[in-house]
Amino acid sequence: MAEIITMPRLSDTMTEGVVAQWLKKVGDKISEGDILAEIETDKATMEFESFSEGTLLYIGLKDGEGAPVDSLLAIIGNEGEDIDTIIKDFNVEAPSVENTSKKEEPKTVAIEPVKKVAGATEATQIPAIVNTGRIIASPLAKKMASEKGISLTAVTGTGENGRIVKSDVENYVPVVTTANISSSSISLGEESFEETTNSQMRKAIARRLAESKFTAPHYYLMIEIDMDNAINSRIAINELPDTKVSFNDIVVKASAMALKKHPKVNSQWFEDRTRINHHVNIGVAVAVEDGLVVPVIPFTDQKSMTQIGTQVKDMATRAKSKKLTPAEMDGSTFTVSNLGMFGISEFTSIINQPNSAILSVGAIIQKPVVKNGEIVVGNTMKVTLACDHRTVDGATGSAFLQTLKQFIENPVTMLA
Repeated sequence: MAEIITMPRLSDTMTEGVVAQWLKKVGDKISEGDILAEIETDKATMEFESFSEGTLLYIGLKDGEGAPVDSLLAIIGNEGEDIDTIIKDFNVEAPSVENTSKKEEPKTVAIEPVKKVAGATEATQIPAIVNTGRIIASPLAKKMASEKGISLTAVTGTGENGRIVKSDVENYVPVVTTANISSSSISLGEESFEETTNSQMRKAIARRLAESKFTAPHYYLMIEIDMDNAINSRIAINELPDTKVSFNDIVVKASAMALKKHPKVNSQWFEDRTRINHHVNIGVAVAVEDGLVVPVIPFTDQKSMTQIGTQVKDMATRAKSKKLTPAEMDGSTFTVSNLGMFGISEFTSIINQPNSAILSVGAIIQKPVVKNGEIVVGNTMKVTLACDHRTVDGATGSAFLQTLKQFIENPVTMLA
């Protein structure tokens, strides 16, 4: 018996999804656990696996098309099974947003009266269509024009009543107009641009960052850390069997331990209350192709630097291959964003709400420093703490950074 597959809700905040890519096609044999498609949510692009077995009989959305959660996505059943009634009944029971919304009334296209021309027959008397300003185009033509960066206002439609169809876009050739230009004028080039449709993830990032920046009163505290001892300690730690620690692992572990000593920085703001968390779940910002994701290391303070490094590496790899689950990106109480590996010496970040703070980590820079009254070559690293002033006062944030500095400058104190 045929089974209906609907658009899944892959995260708590997901209201609609986009089919990034179908990995199966109609007619393919499907086994339980097979990956049917990649679904783009507001948090990530994720693989969607089948919980049914049979033949893929129907695909409701093409690559790049989106629909609300619970919309008809596909049908799996027995080969040759009649599914027309199933599709019809589903559409009646659960009409799409497009079908339930009020449709725009079509505008009447004015047609000039046919004028008799001497020597012309009735068949050659073609009425002239007057452009009312509304562009009529097929959905496929609109999509192709958007992908190619072609303005539909410049395309001549050959369909009924001047409707622009697929072939019109495919055959479109830009018209180059020339003006009466002085021979001494020099052409400096041609303006060009490229546009892409914003992904669900990009939209979500834009919405959340804007909400955070314009609702949370940000302020920033920066401190410079002496990294000479940390560099030597890391070398010694990595000589231990089965141990591999990066500077990022040191920073994340130090942040977790400093948060235990300064729980107000490990807090979250809600409209009616402030929550001070006694557990530490640090999110680590990871850049992916579509934007930025923040996988979370639960109970970070209870893990060793080696365990933190292993988990961060695993999550970052899976995030880039679209295998990270929404559950692994939820529940952070604090965030660390590190751009030091890109040579950025210092920067500021936007708080990942509802958290109260985020730490921005810069590169380790070799430069002249003063030690014991003498100028010597030293290694320093700047970190910047962005704080929500509603929950974290300046003195509280400063005390946290002092504790963080002590841990980073003496990594051996975090080995116990």
